[in-house]
Amino acid sequence: MPRNLTAWIDICINLAIIFALVAVLSYYNMFVAAGAFMLLMCMTFFARERCMDRRHAFRDYVKNVIRNVNDVENYAIERLPQCVLIVDRDGRLQWSNRAFADYLGEKPQSGLELSEYWPGIILEPVWGTQGEYVFSHKERYFKVYHRPVSTEKDPEGLMALYVLDVTDDENLRRKHKLSRTVLAYIQIDNFDEVLQGVQEAERTSLLYEVNRIIDEWMRSVGGFMRRISDDLYVGVLDRHGLDLSLADKFEVLDKVRTLHGTNRLPVTLSVGIAVAGEQTMAELGQQAQAGLDLALGRGGDQVAVTMEGKTRFYGGKAKAVEKHTRVKARVVAHAVREIMEGSDEIIVMGHYNEDFDALGAALGVAAMARQLKKPCHIVLSDMNDGIDKLSEKLRGKPEFGGLFQRKEEALASTALNPVLFVVDTHIPHLTAAPDLLNRVGQVIVIDHHRRSEDCIQGSLLIYIEPASSSTSELVTELLMYFADDMTIPRLIATALYAGIVVDTKNFAVQTGVRTFDAAAYLRRSGADPVVVRRLFRMDYATDMALSRAKSSSKLYPGGLIATSIRENVPNIQAVAAQTADSMLRIEEVRMSIVVFQLAPGTVGISARSTGDINVQVIMENFGGGGHQNVAGAQVKNSDIDTVMSEVVEASRKHIEELDKDESDFKARRKEARE
Repeated sequence: MPRNLTAWIDICINLAIIFALVAVLSYYNMFVAAGAFMLLMCMTFFARERCMDRRHAFRDYVKNVIRNVNDVENYAIERLPQCVLIVDRDGRLQWSNRAFADYLGEKPQSGLELSEYWPGIILEPVWGTQGEYVFSHKERYFKVYHRPVSTEKDPEGLMALYVLDVTDDENLRRKHKLSRTVLAYIQIDNFDEVLQGVQEAERTSLLYEVNRIIDEWMRSVGGFMRRISDDLYVGVLDRHGLDLSLADKFEVLDKVRTLHGTNRLPVTLSVGIAVAGEQTMAELGQQAQAGLDLALGRGGDQVAVTMEGKTRFYGGKAKAVEKHTRVKARVVAHAVREIMEGSDEIIVMGHYNEDFDALGAALGVAAMARQLKKPCHIVLSDMNDGIDKLSEKLRGKPEFGGLFQRKEEALASTALNPVLFVVDTHIPHLTAAPDLLNRVGQVIVIDHHRRSEDCIQGSLLIYIEPASSSTSELVTELLMYFADDMTIPRLIATALYAGIVVDTKNFAVQTGVRTFDAAAYLRRSGADPVVVRRLFRMDYATDMALSRAKSSSKLYPGGLIATSIRENVPNIQAVAAQTADSMLRIEEVRMSIVVFQLAPGTVGISARSTGDINVQVIMENFGGGGHQNVAGAQVKNSDIDTVMSEVVEASRKHIEELDKDESDFKARRKEARE
């Protein structure tokens, strides 16, 4: 029921009751009743007039407010402490309130571009949207709330910006950020190799110089350092000190690298750094240790900085140092044997689109399982044209029947305690069958690539040696210590030998003493170099595609050579890799790049170097990775020309920085000698 109608009903009821009381009163005394009636009529007339008067007053009040509301709004907006701007699509100022002039210190002119006053303000990326962001101008910070303004003629023609000076808040936030605790684990990663054969006096002098350089670095950034063992240090600093180190790209690495003993091996550091956030100090220490493990796993001589949930790497200019002893290989071999003996099935897989190194290493693990008479299966990816000759040869041998298995068959396995070996990669999404990582609880990783942040989690054993030439070399060393009566089938020995030959470019790149020891062991086991040579032979069409790619290559200053393959060539990745390898044999070439169309919408990159340029660092900028001398990447949603220009620019910049750092390093080394 309407509120006004209810009020009128209440009034009528009250009047009826009063008139009834007057009528009753008239029965007893007519004069008193007449006076009461007259009083009632006067009160009724007064109430009516009063109500009409208030109604007229309220109506006049409303008319006055409505008549002046625009003036009131304009007055309020004009004197808001917050700056209000109206701009058009071209970024030109259409209107502003008085606060804008207070911010600028001068009266703005309508029609001029807003960037003339505030170059840091952003308009185009946020046009037509609602949101907020902060920009800086002349050491002041402003928060912008942007809202689209619709008109009948142009629904998206204007934008309203509400700007507030938040300098004090931002300075406080920045001060808090720069005061966050930073924990650093610092390790001499080639301690044993540098001090091997060094006299005690020289050993003490060398360690003293390392301590002095690290201590000077920590004091220069306002930090604190303590040595907790012969080769391990702990440092504590704040975010401001870390920013100073980031600005000079951790020059401490270069300074330490100038030190060396009589064996001429340079001293290198690996550093794991974690920046405090919401985690506890215990979790901060775990992150710093994990960063140090990452730096060591990538070959050392670098810094892994973990902050805001991301890990960034700096340094990595020195080559990974080959260990002189196989103590670790012997320990890992015994651990692998124990794990295999406790399992009821061995599953092995490499990376997607396997090469000879991945297949050779997988066959080496299969030889270990065969020695223990354990069932073993190798899972190959759908794309493995590069190894088709060897895989077909193995399938034709009765003793290798049932060795290869499809991904679906491995996932359907009913084994109660299987163990999964991942060889020649440690990145989950690059494996031949990523689903197997969730299916099998026990995972062992064997790889020779520099360790990436995206490593297989929860692995039972991780054996990564970046100094090794290939994963086949690592597996061969494990075979040496796996059993005293170890016998390797000739075809498996040949596959391992092929894996070493491929990754060392026929023993020309990343080859150490242990590489030749492994090759000699395989030759004694029956590896046939003639068969390996036949496996690497290419057909006429592939050879012609390789020749055309080389003829269209371009040589850049600094020893960079690059080309592209635009043809639809079978096994394009293998052809690109062979092209990159062959271009390294050109005089003065230090790095080669081949860009090719891998699939519709996906461009592949194959990069190679002679050893002094770390191509893995460059490929990581494009979402790829690999080894110091051999790396690659896949770029989605792009074309060959765009990728070519970007990768050439990044490579040239890297080479220029490397050459500059090398000249500075030689100057510091000369100064240290003098």
